[in-house]
Amino acid sequence: MKCYEARTAHFIPLCLIFSAELECDAFSKEKTLHRFLRNVNSQVLVVQPDLNMAAFEDVTDQEMKSGSGMNFCMHCYKTTTPSAGMPVAFSVQVEDKSYYMCCEEEHGKMIVRFREGEVPKDIPGESNIIFFKKTFTSYSSKAFKFEYSLERGMFLAFEEEDSLRKLILKKLPREDEVDETTKITLTCLNERYNL
Repeated sequence: MKCYEARTAHFIPLCLIFSAELECDAFSKEKTLHRFLRNVNSQVLVVQPDLNMAAFEDVTDQEMKSGSGMNFCMHCYKTTTPSAGMPVAFSVQVEDKSYYMCCEEEHGKMIVRFREGEVPKDIPGESNIIFFKKTFTSYSSKAFKFEYSLERGMFLAFEEEDSLRKLILKKLPREDEVDETTKITLTCLNERYNL
């Protein structure tokens, strides 16, 4: 658990005593934005919970209007401790059910999953649903990468598998590494380009 130490001073005549209290990350939902997530090929992320899969696909404008499984809510959180990026969580509607994005370990490997349920308003500590939104590069302010909050250097990305571009977590050796598979743009309906 990543915790930060806060020091408070207590004044006693002729003495100065420091006591340490642990202060851990806590998150409180600030706002929710509705966006489509696109990869470097302008494909849209589509969630199919019945297949336990999320992949970037070419979709028509008509399919986007339905929004099922692809119109994400990006929940932006305030945090009690400074972090490298805005804390966000993702959820998506598929038919009449809501699913949230989380990361879980399976067979010794971290994977992205979508679980039925709602994103909480407040998160008192660390969570497997929080990602830190960061600009993709210093000169590209409209493209982003999303770092998993519980493991530094692990980012949302896509990987080609059986002609699909599946959503994965990918470890980058350096945070400033430019890896196009981690580049994600956020768009609104009928918007082809970056926000």
